[in-house]
Amino acid sequence: MSDWGPVFVAVVLFILLTPGLLIQVPGHHRFIEFGNFHTSGVSILVHSIIYFALSCIFLLAIGVHMSIGS
Repeated sequence: MSDWGPVFVAVVLFILLTPGLLIQVPGHHRFIEFGNFHTSGVSILVHSIIYFALSCIFLLAIGVHMSIGS
């Protein structure tokens, strides 16, 4: 059996934390902007740090595991 938990967590977090797709922190005009489809270097750095922190929490601290198959 293979463990699909880390793959699932990484894909979902990548989709949710893509800068400019749903939110952008920091934004160009406000601190948080929603759905503007723009990005900046600072925004990429902030989203990368948030992605790493949430990945560590879900995979190491909580230990998300998903088994597919028998």
